[in-house]
Amino acid sequence: MDEEESELARAAIFEAIDTQLADGEPPETAETMKRLMDDGYSQDEAYRLIGCVLADEMFEVMKYEREYDNERYVRLLRKLPTMPWD
Repeated sequence: MDEEESELARAAIFEAIDTQLADGEPPETAETMKRLMDDGYSQDEAYRLIGCVLADEMFEVMKYEREYDNERYVRLLRKLPTMPWD
């Protein structure tokens, strides 16, 4: 993936987070954003951390050709700032 594609992917992930926050679905996204910011992370850092979880779930969906797993996504959000691959 070149730099332009990487930036497009990042923008799409951040847009998805914006939608989750605006729609309140899943509510754990907003809860995680608040928790991370309360723990001293900036909004940008919190977005990046949540984005890592969302990107990981998207990768799993594509790699294993399976359905989106909201329970897994929420479980990984709750573990932040620990990364999904840690």
